[in-house]
Amino acid sequence: MAEPFSVRVTVRGYETDVQGHLNQAVYLNYAEHARWSLLQAAGISQARLLGRGVGPVALETNIRYLRELLAGDEVDVTCVFEWGDGRTFRARQEIRKTDGTVAAEVTALGGMLNLKERKLVPDPREVFKELTTDVALLGL
Repeated sequence: MAEPFSVRVTVRGYETDVQGHLNQAVYLNYAEHARWSLLQAAGISQARLLGRGVGPVALETNIRYLRELLAGDEVDVTCVFEWGDGRTFRARQEIRKTDGTVAAEVTALGGMLNLKERKLVPDPREVFKELTTDVALLGL
């Protein structure tokens, strides 16, 4: 299996809490940044999604915190999409220090919203296949 898609992020001082740890909400920002970076690398922009009348939506997100992150730490945020049957898909992500230590695991359940009908599309894989320029990046 190929390495998962990954983006590097440096923890900034203003993202930390009073203990000096990365604030818990910022993990969500890092995960979202990696998901959008993956979509962009696969040729899917927000403009293309809007032009098609759809948009990805978060339905559930779980974060498992494993190690602390401090200002100045560099991390790699991975993203792999998993497809099932039906209206939803999962994004599995790790936030890893550059030494390989996993600091957090993020699992997100998503769907593709039809913006006119305000309902999930029946098969988001088909929409992603239609819009992507690189099906392999998305695991399709």
